[in-house]
Amino acid sequence: MARNKYPEETVNRILDNAFRLFMKKGYEHTSIQDIIDNLGGLSKGAIYHHFKSKEDILVAVTDRITSESNQMLAAIRDSTGFTGREKLKIIFKESINRPVQNDIFTVAPNFHNNPKLLVSLLRDTIEEAAPDYILPIIRQGIADGSIQTDFPEQLAELIIFVANVWMNPMIFDNTEVECYGKFMVFGQMMKGFGLDIVDDDMLERLQELTAIYHKNK
Repeated sequence: MARNKYPEETVNRILDNAFRLFMKKGYEHTSIQDIIDNLGGLSKGAIYHHFKSKEDILVAVTDRITSESNQMLAAIRDSTGFTGREKLKIIFKESINRPVQNDIFTVAPNFHNNPKLLVSLLRDTIEEAAPDYILPIIRQGIADGSIQTDFPEQLAELIIFVANVWMNPMIFDNTEVECYGKFMVFGQMMKGFGLDIVDDDMLERLQELTAIYHKNK
């Protein structure tokens, strides 16, 4: 039993320590050696037994942070008493307002220097977030008449790609002013689909997260 538990405990130690260092120093300024030095005697070989690179550690840290978010998205998707259009607004508002977003934007890496992370984000956005959470809501909206489209799969991918990638200041290093412009275009695009689902509170929150990211770069 102990041998089975040990690897999980080691992984958790690595991730806990890495997250603390990422929050304190930032991802770019934290080295593998920094993580080793704060693990109380754990060797570099022990770390590389579980993770191939610092990028892999960040992916695991982020996955752990966002696992609760996925539960929230599923709960909204499966909730009753709302139209599909209403659920889209709820899902965007709840996602951006979650306190854990502050942590994500604090530890954010420079995606230009970490292509593996960018590919991971793109894959998660298109292969998981779009089909698992956004598409079912759009199909519900089509069924209840609150969303009109003949191309639900493509609309789901477009919405989540724009929200998670194009509007993401961590990817394009956008300033608050640039993020404001992108948010306004996103709102206009949504209205063009008959989906008036963004508001000033979301804009204010996006600008707040952008400021957190630039402060900790």
